[in-house]
Amino acid sequence: MASPINAAVSAIQAKFKVAQKTEFRGETTLLVERAEIRELCAFCKETLSFDMLLDLSGVDNFGEEPRFEVVYELYQMATDAHLRLKITVSEDELSVPSVIGVWPTADWHEREAWDMYGIGFSGHPDLRRILMWEGYPFFPLRKDFPLAGRASEMPDVAFSKAAPLAGGPFVTVPSTATTKDREPRSREQS
Repeated sequence: MASPINAAVSAIQAKFKVAQKTEFRGETTLLVERAEIRELCAFCKETLSFDMLLDLSGVDNFGEEPRFEVVYELYQMATDAHLRLKITVSEDELSVPSVIGVWPTADWHEREAWDMYGIGFSGHPDLRRILMWEGYPFFPLRKDFPLAGRASEMPDVAFSKAAPLAGGPFVTVPSTATTKDREPRSREQS
């Protein structure tokens, strides 16, 4: 009997162009066409029962072309099967189709890839920065970004409000108590 991953890979290869298949330490990775990623993800979810997008991340292969990769980690809960899909993205065409219509959880991941690498996602309903402020001119996880950072103008709105958890129930308080007693969740809520 074929394993769930082998059956899934065979079904994918019969319907989509797979440029490369890699198996390493029990993990299967398929390098697929960028233009087909939305349809492939929908096929994986609807036909092959990969019901969870665990992660979507960017990779910067600085000095190579295509420079970027977008990696999709899929999971099939019924069989505990994992599948990794990869697409390559040229620095000249930094846009890939969004998969938010297939998995709503892709919202955060695609925004993070945009914010940190500058990889855009066409069809994303709200593609804006999630970690850096709007208007920040750089992408901090690119390998050509200096470790010490780059000087840029910090907008006043970045520090205009108190931190939402300041003084709240999940904030530690200075004391000589043990770690267990300082743990915010161990205090009674008032």
